[in-house]
Amino acid sequence: MWTFNPTGPAPGGNHQNQGQSARQVISSMENDRVRFEVIQYDRLSGGPHLSIAEHLYYAHQLGARLKQVRMILNHGAVQIEAGALQFLRGNIQMESKIGGVSGLFKKMVSSKVTGEEMFKPVYQGTGELYLEPSFSNYLLVELQNEEMVCDDGMFFACDSGVQVGVYRNKGLSAVLGGEGMFQIRLAGNGICVLESPVPMEEIQVVYLQNDTLQVDGNFALLRKGNIEFTVERSSKSLVGSLTGGEGLLQTFRGTGEVWLAPTEPLYQAIQFNIAANLSKAFGNNK
Repeated sequence: MWTFNPTGPAPGGNHQNQGQSARQVISSMENDRVRFEVIQYDRLSGGPHLSIAEHLYYAHQLGARLKQVRMILNHGAVQIEAGALQFLRGNIQMESKIGGVSGLFKKMVSSKVTGEEMFKPVYQGTGELYLEPSFSNYLLVELQNEEMVCDDGMFFACDSGVQVGVYRNKGLSAVLGGEGMFQIRLAGNGICVLESPVPMEEIQVVYLQNDTLQVDGNFALLRKGNIEFTVERSSKSLVGSLTGGEGLLQTFRGTGEVWLAPTEPLYQAIQFNIAANLSKAFGNNK
């Protein structure tokens, strides 16, 4: 029988001599109902083929680490991204909050428009859930009766105190600025798990107090508080904007936080170059 432990049993159970030291909790956040943990696998040694071991070796040398989100429930409830669950144990039930025919229709329309999964299942009870592991980066963010708008695809999980919805950016300039017409809106009082393109140590949090922040590029991950988002030309005249080299700037005005990932464009450029080189190589082999 599974029993609740406020600090949570060590990942992997009681098998202390079976790779226990290979995993560690690198970040955690909790309230009286749910504890969220990000577990990191420091070394992967499995795989039946040497080619797998070779890839794992180079991944480890480059600093890539497999991570997994674990949630410990004490008569609590969490909502997760569809398809993210790997396994669970304990007295936990899943429910789908559709909201009748009208609720189903709204979810279908929202899913079609935003590209997000239509249903995000809710699990409640006492026990623990493990989500699918990956080499992504996971952020634990707490909302205190506030709203947060984040990039499409960042939502991974949250507790029952957070409402998951869609935020519609104003005007076509948002599309031209790279954010798209719709983003994910998280509001309420609780803990969220976000999947980030960069680790937390590479994120710069800019605090605004009735101030303005302008960003040349698409590396603003999220915003919290009373922040208005628009996309504006870098100059009052179109000619001045074009000759200045920046063009359109993502503009944030108000009081709150904007989380930036200045290193993300570099990773995107590297990924693009790798894809282009692979395409060129395959093209030459024809």
